[in-house]
Amino acid sequence: MPQPKYRKIAVLGYRSVGKSSLTIQFVEGQFVDAYDPTIENTFNKMVSMNGQDFNLQLDEYSIFPQSHSMDIHGYVLVYSVTSMKSFEVVQVLHDKLLDMVGKIQVPTVLVGNKKDLHMERVIKPEEGKKLADSWGAAFMESSAKENQTAVEVFKRIILEMEKADGNAPSEEKKCCVM
Repeated sequence: MPQPKYRKIAVLGYRSVGKSSLTIQFVEGQFVDAYDPTIENTFNKMVSMNGQDFNLQLDEYSIFPQSHSMDIHGYVLVYSVTSMKSFEVVQVLHDKLLDMVGKIQVPTVLVGNKKDLHMERVIKPEEGKKLADSWGAAFMESSAKENQTAVEVFKRIILEMEKADGNAPSEEKKCCVM
C-alpha cells in the first residue's frame, strides 16, 4: 500500500454556523450540543479512499489568518442555511482566500449546514449551488446534528484535492473511514 498522503484542510465560516459540530461529527462520530466559540482548532484523522490512505489535518478557523494560507490543500467553507449573514461572510472568505493563494480556483467544498432547521431556513439549496458553481466548487448541504453528510463533506474535499493534483479517481471505487 502506498504511503499515506498528508492533506491539510481548512474549515472556515462565520461564527456559530457549525464548523466544530461538522468536524467533530466527522472525526469522533458525535454531535456536540454545547456551543463553545472557537477561534482556532485542529483535528487529525486517517481516512482510506480508493486504496490510498490520507492523513488529514483539519484546521478550523473563525478568522482566517493569512500566515496559515500557504500549506493548505483544500477548503471547506461553511455557512448556516438559517443565516444570510453567514452566507455573505462565506463569499467574502472565498474572495480573500483567492487573493491570498493567488489562484483562480482552489479545491473547495461549500457547505450549507443546519439543514435540519427547516422552519428557520433563509437560504435555498439552489442559492448555495449557484454560488458553488460560480466558484467551480463542490456543493453540499448537511446537518451535523443529524449526522447527515459530515463524512461525505470530507470525502468530497479529498476528491477535490485529488482532482486538483491530477489524480481523479474513478467513480465506482468505494471509500471507508477508519
